[in-house]
Amino acid sequence: MSSVVVIGGTSGIGREIARHRAGRGDEVVLTGRDAHRADTVAKEVGAALGLGLDLSRPHEIAGALTEVGRVDHLVLVGVSRDDNRVTEYDIDAAIHLVTLKLVGYTEVVHALRPRLHDDSAIVLFGGQAKERPYPGATTVATVNAGVTGLVHTLATELAPVRVNAVHPGVVGDSPFWSDKPHEALIARTPTGRLATMRDVVDAVDFLLGNRSVNAVNLSVDGGWLLR
Repeated sequence: MSSVVVIGGTSGIGREIARHRAGRGDEVVLTGRDAHRADTVAKEVGAALGLGLDLSRPHEIAGALTEVGRVDHLVLVGVSRDDNRVTEYDIDAAIHLVTLKLVGYTEVVHALRPRLHDDSAIVLFGGQAKERPYPGATTVATVNAGVTGLVHTLATELAPVRVNAVHPGVVGDSPFWSDKPHEALIARTPTGRLATMRDVVDAVDFLLGNRSVNAVNLSVDGGWLLR
């Protein structure tokens, strides 16, 4: 049995990761912005504990994690959707997302550092907007590219703790994409199918479990970038 912390585990892929690991018999702690919802989801998926934690408020993160003990596996999934363009730049929205995903992720690792050990593993979440930006991805693409750099520096600083990242493309059955048209997206994907949440969970399991995989930024997109 492993102790697993899923930051951003109340919905979508984060919830699926928490549910999967709890179903395997691991001791799972999940977090979400709302403490009541985190507690409710924890009970629904079989996690040991649900905690309220807002990544965009980094000064409060350490206090929110005081109940967490030893950490074997740490998964940082939390994200905020953002549509921000240079021509109509929303500074507050940009600061929110940069703080959440770069400062917030790093502060979680900082707060939990004493509870990690030599065989611990961390997986961060980025995204393929870093490679193929779209109108409105000004901040999203930049932040996800920043995750690549964060993986490299954390793997160096925390060694021998392993640090990797998953960069999903379009995840067809995720809450954000499930009700949107898929035909054009599938046509641009060499596998002829979109990634699923199960695919992403499998990728996270691989990165957490393989003790020789370190400082890797893994794309999970069916080869979408080839077309």
